[in-house]
This record gives sequence, C-alpha cells and structure tokens, in this order.
Amino acid sequence: MEAAVARNKKQITWEELPEYFSTVAADVLSFCQPEEGVWVDLGSGSGGLGLALAERSESIVILVDPDSGALGAAQEAAGLRGLAGRVRSVAGRAESLPLLDASADLVVSRGSIFFWEDKVKGLREVYRVLKPGGVAMIGGGVGTEYPAWARREFVKLRAGGVKRQGEEAVARFREARSPETFKRLARRAGLLNFRLELDPPGIWLIFRKDVS
Repeated sequence: MEAAVARNKKQITWEELPEYFSTVAADVLSFCQPEEGVWVDLGSGSGGLGLALAERSESIVILVDPDSGALGAAQEAAGLRGLAGRVRSVAGRAESLPLLDASADLVVSRGSIFFWEDKVKGLREVYRVLKPGGVAMIGGGVGTEYPAWARREFVKLRAGGVKRQGEEAVARFREARSPETFKRLARRAGLLNFRLELDPPGIWLIFRKDVS
C-alpha cells in the first residue's frame, strides 16, 4: 500500500516518510553486537537514535550534543517514553568528548560526522572513550530494513536539496560520503580494526577498540 501511494504521488515530502531511527537502531545492534553497559549517542540532537537504542536494551544511554535545547527536548521525550532513569544528557562536541577514557561500551553517531570541524580528532576521541572491546558505528544512513520505496524517496529528496546548492555542493556531498574518504579518515585516526557498511545515501564506519 505504501509503495503504491509513493508511486501515485508526484512528490513525497520529508514529513510523509517513515522515521528511520528504529531501523538504524536495529542495524547498530546487528552490526556491532555491543555489550550492555554504557552507550553513547554522539551528535544526538533531540535523541531519536539514542532513545530507540535505549528502548531496545537495558543500557545507560548518554546523549552528547552541543545544542542544549535539543538535549532538553531529548530528556523530555525520554521521560514520556519511560526511559528517564537510563538516559543522560551532556553538552559536548566530538573533538573534545566530556567522557572518561575507556568508559563506553558503544558509541554511535548518525549524521554528525559530516559537521565535525576535525573529523580525525573526533574519531580519535571516540576511540579514547571506548572500553577495550567496545565498538563504534559512525556515519549516516536509514537502516537496511528501511522500506525500499521510502529509501528511493529519501535519496531523491536529499539529492534535490543538495543540487539546489550548486555543483560544488554536490561534489562535496559525494566526497564526504565516499568509501575512500571514510577509509582515509579511519587510517589517519590510527584505526586498524574497521569496516564500512553502505547505507545509501549514507555510509557507516564501524570499528572496535583492541583488547590489550
């Protein structure tokens, strides 16, 4: 039914697309197989992914974002969903995470790396706060189980918005999300145990901290 609606309409709007936090959360659990404990949603915004992960686990989830207003909205949403006891918020940026060394079992970040001022430094910070054996999933996407029709519309909407900014914006968008770029960033950050997962129009960098 949803696919038929998408085909019959001239243009789908962002508001008509299904949410993707649940499908991304499912991929995080599948790809990362994280230990329960302390999980971090970096660049959490209003907490969409972090709260979806909290609902699927017994872990403490720490939301990190530079926008205190977004964190306030996230905490309000956590309360409404009965998650307030396991969700914490802290203002901060990727390049200087306000977290202790080796304190997190999982770090996820959807969409924020493209806005980090220093991506290599941010990745090193993520590695620093991971516990030995901890895992991170950094990048962007909508999840492998996101409906195919919705993914197509999502890609079209995103591409249209970038194209309106001009050819240089299109080139920057593609370069920022290319496997070659992510591999280069990972190697510059000193990451050895990593892999990539494509999730059009996004991509994920997944890495685990070595157990010494």
